[in-house]
Amino acid sequence: MNQFDPSYGHTLSSLLDIKAPRDPENFSGFWQNCFEKTKTLDPLPEIEPTGRTFGDFDLYNLVFQSTDKVTIHGWVLIPTSQPINRILINGHGYGGCDEPNYDLPLSDCAYLCLCYRGLSRSRINGVPEDPKYHVLYNIHDRDKYIIRGCVEDTWMAVSAAEALFPSAKEHIGFMGISFSGGIGALALPWDNRIKMAHLQVPTFGHQPLRLALPSWGSANAVQHFSKQHPEVLETLGYYDAAIAAAYIKVPVHIAAALVDPVVAPPGQFSIYNNVASHKQLFVLEKGHSDYANSQKEQNALLAELRVFFSTM
Repeated sequence: MNQFDPSYGHTLSSLLDIKAPRDPENFSGFWQNCFEKTKTLDPLPEIEPTGRTFGDFDLYNLVFQSTDKVTIHGWVLIPTSQPINRILINGHGYGGCDEPNYDLPLSDCAYLCLCYRGLSRSRINGVPEDPKYHVLYNIHDRDKYIIRGCVEDTWMAVSAAEALFPSAKEHIGFMGISFSGGIGALALPWDNRIKMAHLQVPTFGHQPLRLALPSWGSANAVQHFSKQHPEVLETLGYYDAAIAAAYIKVPVHIAAALVDPVVAPPGQFSIYNNVASHKQLFVLEKGHSDYANSQKEQNALLAELRVFFSTM
């Protein structure tokens, strides 16, 4: 495996200077149209108890319907002895997930943890689960690219949350890490039902840099593929989380890393820098890595998120 500097020669100061690329033609129109179609669909959510608990939460299996007749699976965590005042939609990284995320910032909150289409519990025949192939699925077609469907899965998860917990539907937030952090940035601008969001080491930021900077992540697969199929650059312009960030209207908390071999920090910071709404930055020493201060930083981040989401 080729070695490279996962800081890419940047300091915090230089990372905070990175600008987003220019919008492709009708960027907002494309995504607004996707959202409007999604909004008309009924997710038909169902939950069933697993008989398991985590702390003060009961764990349920979740299933709901998304776009393209895709069935999405996941979990719901429901507080055992508190009213549900808020809902957090919880995504996962590109490695998928075998368990829901148990880093829970709020105790009076229901957590809807989805597995995105083609991944983990939401596997689809014919769609590769390996990130380096999943990220390429239908990349030649802007309207059929798998990432569009994953963004729509997020919106359908919001619809499922509204149906399951109608008393808290005015207090829905989103938490995404890596893959789902980028998906969240693409989803947030168009869905005003999501009131706040946290994105940790988000991907899909600044596609030109994502294609140029060495990486061990899914970006590496896109880099190799785009060299043979340069026409996919047109698709990728519509899937740039840094461009989408300018359209976000709600408060966003972003944890971005100074060093990251999987999601290049310039891409992460390009998303943060281009957010025009209220934003809050938590700087991580490293992303997608084990390091001495990792647990200490994650504890501090979780404490910050308790305060951030408490206003939702």
